Amino acid sequence: MIGFLLYLLVIGIVAGFIARLLVPGPDPMGVLGTILLGIVGSFIGGFLGWALFGTDLEDGALQASGVIGSIIGAILALLVYRMVTHRDGSTSRRL
Repeated sequence: MIGFLLYLLVIGIVAGFIARLLVPGPDPMGVLGTILLGIVGSFIGGFLGWALFGTDLEDGALQASGVIGSIIGAILALLVYRMVTHRDGSTSRRL
């Protein structure tokens, strides 16, 4: 169990940092946010690997993936995060 948590921590740091490096634009999140981004990306990558390739069927859909899958998942999670938190001033009304 401790080994899995350390694996998630290391993958979270690496995948989150690389995702933030590859996707241009400002991301106001700290180290903890970057780690969480990488961990979420790891599970997104694991789900995509399961859904697209049908590998590891005995483990199920909710599983952590390797480094490449984690980076791809973290990029997707970062783009979704930006879409959800993006505030466009042109569509809001002023009182």
